[in-house]
Amino acid sequence: MAILKLIPSGKDYLWGGTKLKSEFGKEFSKEKLAETWELSCHFDGPSIVENGAYAGKTFREFILMEGKNVIGEKGQRFEQFPLLIKFIDAQENLSIQVHPNNAYALEYEGQYGKTEMWYIVDCEEGAGLYYGFSKEISKEEFQNRIENQTLLEVLNWVEVKKGDVFFIEPGTIHAIGKGILIAEIQQNSNVTYRVYDYGRRDANGKERELHVEKALQVTNLKPVLQKKSFAPYLVSCEYFKVDKVALDGRLKKRIIGEVDASSFVSLLILDGSGEVQAKGEVVKIKKGDSIFITADSGEYKLEGCLEALFTTL
Repeated sequence: MAILKLIPSGKDYLWGGTKLKSEFGKEFSKEKLAETWELSCHFDGPSIVENGAYAGKTFREFILMEGKNVIGEKGQRFEQFPLLIKFIDAQENLSIQVHPNNAYALEYEGQYGKTEMWYIVDCEEGAGLYYGFSKEISKEEFQNRIENQTLLEVLNWVEVKKGDVFFIEPGTIHAIGKGILIAEIQQNSNVTYRVYDYGRRDANGKERELHVEKALQVTNLKPVLQKKSFAPYLVSCEYFKVDKVALDGRLKKRIIGEVDASSFVSLLILDGSGEVQAKGEVVKIKKGDSIFITADSGEYKLEGCLEALFTTL
């Protein structure tokens, strides 16, 4: 089996919206759908295989049954499946947060750290996000501003537009602002250290936990310079490479490529519809779909009128 269509795991975080249900066709029983974990082996939200012989099995079960060769040679160095791919719908501001690196996360959390990238799928006019500090500060000032709730004054606010890309290394303080829908490609980790959450309370009336002491240990207190280009990719780093393809159904209505033994290919369909073919298999695809093509599948063909993100190791 070369092509898997995946059913995501949904998350109803209090800042989420309804666009993933109304515009992307995601099924979810609760009113808010903040995130869909589209390609996930994480125990906090595994994705499920929709098609073929493994229909109904978790993506993790598929890999255990088929073996790690479906991931590719570049994935063999990882004890766990290395990536997690999501859609995120921020109806309200997310908390101000930071992620640790591998060394810290493995020692204190028992899972990977988090290097990630954001692709702005859609956004409201004037929407933006926090990305690093606007100036260098000391650890003492960082702690004091968390305690007296003035941290936003020294964060770097960036207004966004559709198609923008942000690469977020471990230690970078950040937060998605309201009115933004994002595709996120990240390491396979669910470790987040919150330092400010706008005083919000959950459904039980409790403020969400902050992780100040850990954040103080891992945060880069200098301004972050956003890399202008990872050409020829949207982002290329030691964990993943991400590119975008757009087919108009007329002048450019198909692409033909090859999935070699080095890595699987993940397709995240941002808009439109079409089909993907590999090893004699044909799978129809539409906006919101997540497709996994196993490593060493050989030639594949993507046809239609669509936009998609391609991710490989």
